[in-house]
Amino acid sequence: MPNTPIIVTGTDTEIGKTVFAAALTGALGACYWKPVQAGLEADGGDRDRVARLAGIAPERVLPDAYRLSTPCSPHLAAEIDGVVIDPDRLALPQVDGPLVIEGAGGALVPLTRQMTYADQFAQWRCPVVLVARTVLGTINHSLLSIEALRARGIDILGVAFVGDAVEDSEATICEMGKVRRLGRLPRLDPLTPETLRTAFAEHFRLEDFTR
Repeated sequence: MPNTPIIVTGTDTEIGKTVFAAALTGALGACYWKPVQAGLEADGGDRDRVARLAGIAPERVLPDAYRLSTPCSPHLAAEIDGVVIDPDRLALPQVDGPLVIEGAGGALVPLTRQMTYADQFAQWRCPVVLVARTVLGTINHSLLSIEALRARGIDILGVAFVGDAVEDSEATICEMGKVRRLGRLPRLDPLTPETLRTAFAEHFRLEDFTR
């Protein structure tokens, strides 16, 4: 599976999914693709953030299929911008080597009013890493996300946790969800390419992402 694309999705928005995606991209020496970016930012948004934190050349960060100005769910951002998201434009890009694909928010975030990210993941037929916070409520959010992905026949590589260690929550999610615990990315201060690279190497096994 070394060159099979890996999808990074989350249990919610603003949980550290982009930071994890950057760490994984850097560790694999992969290209990075976020097919839909909703909410344009002065600093370049997730694409520039990932390029910086992953320590990869800018050309390895692929252009978004859709770049929407309004910071909200892609289906609504597209409607506000007067754009129709065409699933045909979301075909997997062909790259030399591994590819990390980042969704937006959680697995059931709507891309259109007929289609969620999880529906698109099922069409891509690529393995998924579920990123989950370790805060209160994560068991419910994580197990619901796992059920939604499995209902669509999506291969779940495992769960990557972000935040302070909460052993019971992490173990419960993986035991009840019957998924692999990939590791936990601790809070990093400062968050730099160097601290992120070190934390990923200490808390994750690269072979779990290349099986």
